[in-house]
Amino acid sequence: MTLANQADLHPEHPGMKAARRWLAGGAKKLLIDGNWVEAQSGRTIEVLNPATEEELARIAEGDKADVDAAVAAARRAFDAPEWKGISPHARTRVLLAIADAVERHKDELSALETLDNGMPTWFSGAAVNMCIDAIRYYAGWPSKILGTTNPTDASNFIYTLREPVGVCGQINPWNVPLLLVALKIAPPLACGNTVVLKPSELASLTSLRIAELAQETGLLPPGVLNVVTGYGQTVGAAISEHPGIDKVSFTGSTAVGRSILLASAGNFKRVTLELGGKSPNIIFPDADMDKAIAAAVNGFTRNSGQICSTGSRLFVHESIHDEVAQEISRIAGGLKVGSPFDTDTKLGPVISATQRQRIMGYVDSGNQDGASLMTGGCTLGERGYYVAPTVFSGVTNRMKIAREEIFGPIVAIIPFKDEEDAVFQGNDSTYGLAAGIWTRDIGRAHKVARAIRAGRVWINTFGETDPVMPFGGFKQSGIGREFGIDSIMAYTETKSVQVRF
Repeated sequence: MTLANQADLHPEHPGMKAARRWLAGGAKKLLIDGNWVEAQSGRTIEVLNPATEEELARIAEGDKADVDAAVAAARRAFDAPEWKGISPHARTRVLLAIADAVERHKDELSALETLDNGMPTWFSGAAVNMCIDAIRYYAGWPSKILGTTNPTDASNFIYTLREPVGVCGQINPWNVPLLLVALKIAPPLACGNTVVLKPSELASLTSLRIAELAQETGLLPPGVLNVVTGYGQTVGAAISEHPGIDKVSFTGSTAVGRSILLASAGNFKRVTLELGGKSPNIIFPDADMDKAIAAAVNGFTRNSGQICSTGSRLFVHESIHDEVAQEISRIAGGLKVGSPFDTDTKLGPVISATQRQRIMGYVDSGNQDGASLMTGGCTLGERGYYVAPTVFSGVTNRMKIAREEIFGPIVAIIPFKDEEDAVFQGNDSTYGLAAGIWTRDIGRAHKVARAIRAGRVWINTFGETDPVMPFGGFKQSGIGREFGIDSIMAYTETKSVQVRF
């Protein structure tokens, strides 16, 4: 497998002119209290295009002092009547206006995401649409956040209210920023909270641009939405520890999630953690094999495997293991790897040189442990962080490539004997984020779905998402759920009120 033609890495994508114009505007600043300001240190971070390894932009390198300023602004905004006192219908109008602004600039945002993250434009275009859908979904919630009236004796009236948590510190990864910025902004604002957002230093640009578009609506009072870019060990740590932050929502690695949980103990912050995964995707012999195999390939190659719910452990019944492994290898080996702006590219680069090196370490581990390398297992090209889609077959569930999250385009194909063995091996993991089940037997499908310990289970599909469908994990895949009504519960507190007559 070789890298596809890289002669033109910047074709005229519909949003490219607007993206270039925005990038030419200079170093990207922090949003604090409604103003775009430089980091107090004056430092900036170089942003590299993962397809070319060239500088794309510079963003402000915030630190603790900037977080302090952002939290103070968010607290003032939370307490001010301009935000706290508005009706739920007004919050709906705010979110709808933001969604409309994103939609008007969706080609620009798609181009920016591809430049910044390296994902192919077919995926960044889909991510923009998911972003818009998520914001509009949560725009419908403010007038539907209901309390209760609780039955009691005739001399009492007891009722409950659901009230906003307060100042929310939101920490995002780099893998799908467009979707995750919507998830970190829309639900807390729908509930009446204020936000201090930290995007990943590796991919901050679309988060910053969406924050600009939100400010340009003129409907957000100063301090309701703040964005502090910078490194995890400074900005992320300051948010996690800050006594002025009431809730932290983090999406990222299990190791970092553990440190955030420990840091939250200082003021008993509410915490939502969407962490790592090693998701089992199970193919039974009676499955629609064409659909199952196509979905399995997409399940580990989409976004170059840089998705937390990637189907990186593919369990295939031993009677069809070799046949399925051959076909998956054939399809994966034929996928185009190359410029993310080429419309027929299936895999762009991974996010960084560090991530590419980490992925190749797992390739070495698979070879050393005795797995059969069917295709891939190499880097591609002389510039850009490209990794070939890689298929290992004959893997055992004890191998490192079957135990640890790789976050790259590598699949471990593992044979199983029967339904009980599939469930046992699927659950034999420290993670429990997602799972897939492929079978025509509807009874088996529901039985296995109940038995698998995972927060999201797909039957005869894999990797689909919808704002109504809660997402989060069992075990070390996290705490709490996002999407759907679960996000509303996560960003509100219950208050009980008793009136005695």
